[in-house]
Amino acid sequence: MKSHVIDTGADLLQSKAPINAMSVYLNGFHFYADDMGRQVEAHHFCTHLTEDLHQCVIYDANDKNARLIGIEYIVSEKLFKTLPDGEKKLWHSHDFEIKSGELIIPGVPEQIERTAFKDLVTTYGKTWHTWQIDRGDMVPLGIPQLMMGFTKDGQISQTLLKQRDDHMKVSSADRRKDRESIPMPTVDPLANSWQGGKSMQTKMEQVTMKNML
Repeated sequence: MKSHVIDTGADLLQSKAPINAMSVYLNGFHFYADDMGRQVEAHHFCTHLTEDLHQCVIYDANDKNARLIGIEYIVSEKLFKTLPDGEKKLWHSHDFEIKSGELIIPGVPEQIERTAFKDLVTTYGKTWHTWQIDRGDMVPLGIPQLMMGFTKDGQISQTLLKQRDDHMKVSSADRRKDRESIPMPTVDPLANSWQGGKSMQTKMEQVTMKNML
């Protein structure tokens, strides 16, 4: 009861401009950058900061009890080209996610969705998951994990995809057909670095403390 009163009061009295700025809801899938067998559904809530940059918070569902599991930054092709080569290895392309029908904008008419994806198809994302929900962790454990997106047929779990389609009452197959007219872009070879058989991933190590008072 005490927490409810505090939450209600805060909701009425406080400004939440960053949250209110989230204007786009995307639903898709990620896999751990070093293990394609670990795949999760991702509900993105995004803010369009500039023409070249989106920032998204990621949940495991779209309801009031959803768990915050990560973040994703989405940049335009123009901005991606300016990044250092080493940095590009942390990013994944969105072309196949969009063309395949895996990535959707729930509740939006397909014509509007298709128009939006004509711009997003050339973008790149850098994604970190902070809660490894696929392990059944009750709280976020460990360190953020770099995530990636699928790049061709046969990679995503069809069971996972069907579960999403059934729940959202959509057909990724129909979405794929509807997006055939969207041109497939040329992807920077340094993106999707895992495709070379080696991946980037974080690890924990102990270091010497600096500037300790």
